[in-house]
Amino acid sequence: MTATNSSGGSGGAGASRGAARPSARELIEAIVDPGSWHGWDEPVEITTDDPDYRADLERARERTGLDESVITGEGRIEGRRVALVACEFRFLAGSIGVAAGERLVRAVERATAERLPLLAAPASGGTRMQEGTVAFLQMVKVAAAITDHKAAGLPYLVHLRHPTTGGVLASWGSLGHVTAAEPGALIGFMGPRVHEALYGEEFPPGVQNAENLMNHGLIDAVLPLSRLSGVAARVLRVLCAGEPAPASAAGTAPASGPGAAAAGPGRRGAGGGASTEPEPAPGAPGAARAAGDGAAPRASVAACGAAGLAGEARPGTPGDAPGADAWEPKGTAARGEGAEDGAEGRRDAEAGPSSVVHGYVAPGGRGAEQGAGGVATPEVAAGVGSAHDQAGVAAFAGASDGVGTPSVVPSAEVSIRASRRAERPGVRDLLRVAAEDVSPLSGTGAGEHDPGLLLALARVGGTPCVVLGHNRRSARKGDTAEGPGEGQALGPAGLRTARRGMHIAAELGLPLLTVIDTAGAALSREAEEGGLAAEIARCLADMVTLPAPTLCLLLGQGAGGAALALLPADRVVAARHAWLSPLPPEGASAILHRTTERAYEVAARQGVRSADLLAQGIVDRIVEEEASGFGGGGRSRAGDDSQVEGASGAPETSRAGDASRAPDVFLSRLGHLLGAELAALRAQDPGERLAARRVRHRRIGLGR
Repeated sequence: MTATNSSGGSGGAGASRGAARPSARELIEAIVDPGSWHGWDEPVEITTDDPDYRADLERARERTGLDESVITGEGRIEGRRVALVACEFRFLAGSIGVAAGERLVRAVERATAERLPLLAAPASGGTRMQEGTVAFLQMVKVAAAITDHKAAGLPYLVHLRHPTTGGVLASWGSLGHVTAAEPGALIGFMGPRVHEALYGEEFPPGVQNAENLMNHGLIDAVLPLSRLSGVAARVLRVLCAGEPAPASAAGTAPASGPGAAAAGPGRRGAGGGASTEPEPAPGAPGAARAAGDGAAPRASVAACGAAGLAGEARPGTPGDAPGADAWEPKGTAARGEGAEDGAEGRRDAEAGPSSVVHGYVAPGGRGAEQGAGGVATPEVAAGVGSAHDQAGVAAFAGASDGVGTPSVVPSAEVSIRASRRAERPGVRDLLRVAAEDVSPLSGTGAGEHDPGLLLALARVGGTPCVVLGHNRRSARKGDTAEGPGEGQALGPAGLRTARRGMHIAAELGLPLLTVIDTAGAALSREAEEGGLAAEIARCLADMVTLPAPTLCLLLGQGAGGAALALLPADRVVAARHAWLSPLPPEGASAILHRTTERAYEVAARQGVRSADLLAQGIVDRIVEEEASGFGGGGRSRAGDDSQVEGASGAPETSRAGDASRAPDVFLSRLGHLLGAELAALRAQDPGERLAARRVRHRRIGLGR
């Protein structure tokens, strides 16, 4: 882990290459609210006896106006206090020596002590070669401080700038809960110059760049500086649960010290540095939320930064692959319903197509009854009913005939056919309609990406949470509901991505929402050799022991181990036509009867329907899909109702009560209900909730 960029760790060519990029001060000015920056850095003396190194340091100081390669301090992003650490590449290629390492550690420790979210923006060649091994080991103590910060339940966001290599990338540059990168940035462990010197050949082109690493699941997004502040604010609205925290006098202090960035005009006209939001008074909606969090293992996450958060949240909508489109809402659709020009705490979203990756859209979000900071409070969740009874949810969701008492319970065949329709809404549609502040994450963060699993941070029904779900894609042209369909088969990488989401929820004390809608796991040599079965087992182990509140939504198909891996939650909500089985019904039929033609008959006997699951205590609540049950009708995307002949030979209506008829109506009500469920789980005593989860799973198959 050496200074691995083309500068060799001492400025020169590498520094000039990065000169056109924003400096650390310019970066900070662009991110924080105008006038809110306050530097934390104490002056650093030059103590080296090496005359050449002393001369290098003096020239770097003269060139940059800084006394070291890192700047640390705090500012506000849309009113929220945030700690920032940033490298200045023009200062000896942003390399880290003893003084820079100590400055970083002190800043991280202060952020942890003051319960501030931390944003890091490295641009560095790695270890400072002039200081040798002792500088090399600074990475250990910086990584340790970051680990302590995350263990305290505080968010850590990373924005990798051009270039980031060596020990910086291999320590604090790769530990973020969420990691973005500058477009076109060179990011890699070993820089091109060192590789050529050691191996006598150039490094393969197109590998060590931000876009390629995002496509391989190593980083979550590629973002230009103009979008960084808005995306960071959106992510923190979820990771910090939108809760205010006590303001510090430091938040309004003038910029000072050699590391302080001069206050200058900012891009956004909202959220002055002095704005704070008081703690909710006893009896206020926000107070009950805070009280509910008080007993949680990660309850302290509620106090990450002082949030003077005004204005509407800005949604994003995930698609098939992560990209800038997913991270930055665009145009008027991104503003949400009822947004006003010039609203405090907002700025106009940038228009135009993404310069990075296409595949996401950003329509307007939805509202929900919310408490302080936009969180669905236990008071709102009270509509669910203290005992989570069906009648409580019916009243809360606004159903006219009760969400759990349909006039006719559909057969297994009808539900399976309905779940396989190409028009049926999936997790992406759920986030589009029922969520806001959506920030998709890319892959495992360790070099793998599986399109079969979607991972995102979002507010669902007003409640901040981590969302992970099977990424249902429309069936290919010509596919029908007669078989399991192609969909997106879930492989080992998708399960490892799911475990990443579980760990984020555990570290930050956020509720976890899993969404099951899968035709099954991947069946291939690669999946077997990649440890598919072992990853399913690890997901099960993580889910049953996860300290965070967990809610499972059985939305559509639930075939095999791919579904089982996301099931063991505190509560399970099922759409009426959702189902769960050990195998796709065709597979079970082949085992039992050596033919797939008896699939629906086998499914009926296996008890796969939502009604069967409710009777067995596997599902806690069924949500009807009838548009009329939600107070309104709607036309099917695919036309009029049709009939199929059921296993008994009698015709059955196939489209009545099907979410594909009026998907947005269904998803809106469903999101409202999910937000209330999540808020109610979050308000429970953690010990009691975990104990109830274990009892719940211990009793499966023993009756209720």
